Amino acid sequence: MIINVLAYLEASSKAYPDKVAFSDQNHQITYAHLRSQARAAGSAISKALDGRTNAPIVVITRREISTVAAFMGVLYSGNFYVPIDRDMPAERIQLILETVEPVLVLALEEDAGLIARSFQSIPTMIHEQAIQDAIDADRLKAILRKRIDADPIYVVFTSGSTGIPKGVIISHRSVIDLVEQFTTLFGFSAGSVFANQAPLDYDGSVKDIYSTMKNGATLHIVPKMLFSFPLRLLEYLDELKIDTIIWATAALKMIANQQALDSFKPGYLEKILFTGEVMPNKVLNYFRRHFPKALFVNLYGPTEITCNCSYFIVERPFEDDDVLPIGAPFPNTDILILDEGNRLVKGETRGEICVKGTCLALGYYNHPTATAQAFIQNPLHAQYPDRLYCTGDLGYFNELGELMFISRKDNQIKHLGYRIELGEIEAAVNALPFIEEGVCLYDEAQEKILLFYQSGEKCDREILIGLREKLPKYMFPNVLIHGVSLPKKSNLKVDREKIRKEYFNEAR
Repeated sequence: MIINVLAYLEASSKAYPDKVAFSDQNHQITYAHLRSQARAAGSAISKALDGRTNAPIVVITRREISTVAAFMGVLYSGNFYVPIDRDMPAERIQLILETVEPVLVLALEEDAGLIARSFQSIPTMIHEQAIQDAIDADRLKAILRKRIDADPIYVVFTSGSTGIPKGVIISHRSVIDLVEQFTTLFGFSAGSVFANQAPLDYDGSVKDIYSTMKNGATLHIVPKMLFSFPLRLLEYLDELKIDTIIWATAALKMIANQQALDSFKPGYLEKILFTGEVMPNKVLNYFRRHFPKALFVNLYGPTEITCNCSYFIVERPFEDDDVLPIGAPFPNTDILILDEGNRLVKGETRGEICVKGTCLALGYYNHPTATAQAFIQNPLHAQYPDRLYCTGDLGYFNELGELMFISRKDNQIKHLGYRIELGEIEAAVNALPFIEEGVCLYDEAQEKILLFYQSGEKCDREILIGLREKLPKYMFPNVLIHGVSLPKKSNLKVDREKIRKEYFNEAR
């Protein structure tokens, strides 16, 4: 029985000691070396904390294998990591520190300037020094003996719709459940070669890191700058014989928007899993034409349910303007659709997507009120404790029993007397062949639907003509704003909050 994710590293380091486990732009590390570094760092951290366990330790992250080694070092010490990207804005760093109150910061020597600016009052350990520490095998064994699968493994921060960061606490058992399901359903193995796209301070990278270690596979951390050059990115995948990617939908959109596969197609890619936002079928069909034998999987799930709670294996044809299902719950997971009165809906009735199972987070760190609001007792009974996570997403089960995503609850508006899902407008716009990206906001003061879109040239008229057969007139955007490039977050999602702030500041 596996109760700690370190069991994956221990097993793979014995089975494949000299195999490359992780690589970045400049370095690579074998399983044996990774285990050795992590155990040394774990010994150093435990000594520095006088044996304290289950405490938050900040890891300053880079797109480097040192970050993965630092994560493992924290886990060997019996504590949990809080990843903070070195380029994160200072104000957000401060909000996270105020919430989590870390007992230690683990960083590279190169980040001394950042530490001096943002972490002055917190004890600091330099990673390069920690991995040189003597391994205290007895100490590590005693720590591991006391670990249970309900212990936290990490806290990642998400702002949600409020803009205030909330720390989502994930346990070992939830990550183990995720990785075991991924391996079984998608056929990962020791021969798998992954390419990491998700930032290492985002939960999306969890699937990459722990699927790699569980299977004794290899993960290459893709240099960030390559995502600005799709053709070079594809050549990189080919050079490293990448066969599996679990990427944000936005990364695949970028490749499709520039038609990069028409110039070069990686020869080893067999499994393409995508997540993070709605996948337009026009983008998916572009990839399916170039990789007719590949496995395509649409993944869905918020951070609070440990990355993903449902999946849809794409096996039938879809038209460009069809909406792609988000499929079925993972094994050991259940999904309920509840109406506004917390009643279970029937048939294809729409409601809020709510999730139960081992995948659920422990809650929000140091935020019991928010935890109680989002993680609730199953309202269908009161006979025993039975937690649900209310995602804030609207969905329904179609006639085939497949889960369909509509939009965020906070993207539902009242306009001209109609209830409208902005996500439905976005889906129709993004299906248009000449649109690269489109997002909708609502100006309540002016009672107008705003469409911000990215395309080769301004095409307001063409958009409205294209929407005639897709949407009723009352759902048409009232204001169309063309941009050469919509702002993106570090995970490549469109930064809606930035768009909102810039638009309304200019409007004033």
